[in-house]
Amino acid sequence: MANTFSLILVLATLVTGIIWALDKFLWAPKRKLKIAAAAEQSGGQVDAKTLESVAPQPAWVESASSMFPVIALIMVFRSFIYEPFQIPSESMLPTLYVGDFILVEKFAYGLRDPVFHDKIVSAGEPKRGDVVVFKFPPQPKIDYIKRVVGLPGDTVRYSEDKQLCIQPKGTSVCKPVKLTDMTDSEFTQGMARLVQFNEQLGDVNHHILINPLRRDRRMAYEPRPGVGEWVVPEGNYFVMGDNRDNSADSRYWGFVPEANLVGKAVAIWISFEFDRKADSVLPSWIPTGVRFNRIGSIK
Repeated sequence: MANTFSLILVLATLVTGIIWALDKFLWAPKRKLKIAAAAEQSGGQVDAKTLESVAPQPAWVESASSMFPVIALIMVFRSFIYEPFQIPSESMLPTLYVGDFILVEKFAYGLRDPVFHDKIVSAGEPKRGDVVVFKFPPQPKIDYIKRVVGLPGDTVRYSEDKQLCIQPKGTSVCKPVKLTDMTDSEFTQGMARLVQFNEQLGDVNHHILINPLRRDRRMAYEPRPGVGEWVVPEGNYFVMGDNRDNSADSRYWGFVPEANLVGKAVAIWISFEFDRKADSVLPSWIPTGVRFNRIGSIK
């Protein structure tokens, strides 16, 4: 859907821009010549409003020309600066809730053209702990959001007791990622209450959720079922959801190529609540409230 909207926005900008340019540099000068000729023939006896009716600007040209700067501004802002996204699943709990609307910084990892997604200008690279939006590698038309865990060249291990361990490129020791402050959370999965930890990834301290009753789905791991160790190829990233037992991430479908990166999630600009009673007659897409306390930066 995002790709389709980007294409529509680019085409609308192109079409209205061409009409605006034709009118400004070709059609408008011709209209002025006709009006000037009419004014000369009238000997100055006709008012300006009447003279304009001699060569009026077509309504469709006026509409397109007035729309062009607005559409162009939206296209530039959305394609190269910030783009809004909605969180559709619980895979990033407790960092991001279903119903959070986030802003993604499009220029964080380089500028890309909005249609083919080719990089135009290089910028920074993802850091360990960044929350990133990317094109889902098996289905690039779908946007995913996860947290960067492994950088190019890293070895990432995830043990059966759900301990994450990272061996950075060029080192010989796999360092367990520090977990602190274990507490029961407000979140549940099935009959289990999830446990919340503070996790330190690089310079980023954030929260994760673990289901203590759910066994690790190691047999579904890629590239080798049953083996929870991955060496991140150059130009790729290993990503995971903060809701560790309810996230389809790099453990199951592989790595994120650099070319698939969309941008860095930096802020929640609005958050809607969609929970409703079983007997509610409201459609599921209508929010039941606004979570103002959720508005702010993303850690």
